[in-house]
Amino acid sequence: MSKRRDPSPEFDLFIPALGDLSLKDQREVMERPFFSLQKRKRLKPIEYQSPDGDAWVRVQAIPDYGMATIWDADILIWAASTLNRMKQQGVNDLPRTLTTTPYDLLRAIKRGTGGRDYQELQAALLRLQTTSITTSIRATTRRQKAGFNWLDSWTFDTDTDTEQPRGMTLTLSDWVYDGIVNEKSLLTMHADYFLLSGGLERALYRIARKHAGSQRGGWVCRVELLRDKTGSDAKPKEFNRMLRRVIEADQLPDYGMELTHTADKSPAVLFRLRGEAEALAFTEKTRVEEERRLRLIADQRRTDEVDARMDQLSGRR
Repeated sequence: MSKRRDPSPEFDLFIPALGDLSLKDQREVMERPFFSLQKRKRLKPIEYQSPDGDAWVRVQAIPDYGMATIWDADILIWAASTLNRMKQQGVNDLPRTLTTTPYDLLRAIKRGTGGRDYQELQAALLRLQTTSITTSIRATTRRQKAGFNWLDSWTFDTDTDTEQPRGMTLTLSDWVYDGIVNEKSLLTMHADYFLLSGGLERALYRIARKHAGSQRGGWVCRVELLRDKTGSDAKPKEFNRMLRRVIEADQLPDYGMELTHTADKSPAVLFRLRGEAEALAFTEKTRVEEERRLRLIADQRRTDEVDARMDQLSGRR
């Protein structure tokens, strides 16, 4: 890995260690639809409004590049995680521009480092820079809103002789940067999040992490609302099919999912910490086995009583 790092003093590299970087993401972004869930180009805008009407999001893409995807968001998670660790290390003036190498960034977000991977990284940076977001989140009044792109700018330096990527910078927009440096805005994510291959799986994990957290009993969300919160552009019937596949695959880190219903019989999903779900399943299994054992004992006792009575009647004859 060291041979990929640029020794030139013109790059002031801050390269986080790959193994001990705790993943962080913004709460506000995790619970609402800001990214496309598909790798093919999406041009259809995302329009979201919370049930109470207080929070709304509109995401738009330009035809040349398409909308930033939930995989592109890995770069923002890396940035949030990096700034969070710098804060923990006592850095007071956190930079809005981060400098690293394409190789180290790709490794940090668990991607390959071949030629195509570098091309896809540049395409992701373009989508993050050109995707336009308008939202009421963080507004102090109902009439207030904010508009921004994920990145203000980025650079990608290539060696003139070898054509190998050398260094890169990315500058976060003010809205993104302010959300990251806010003391209570970040949540820790499971290290295996980057390994989730499906866009819907990733969105469901982020929603579960934000809402279910570690609360006892888990968290129930209506399927209709869940579709809105993921930003999926699939029809309801298709979304339900994809949702069932994710539940059956059961690959989300930390959380198990199961279909259920709300009090008004609306289809819903229960998200629950795996440890709690397994403990409850074990308790239920133990209860059923104990009830079965007691029934067998009771049945045997009644059988013995009947046999004894028959023996008594036989003796009298």
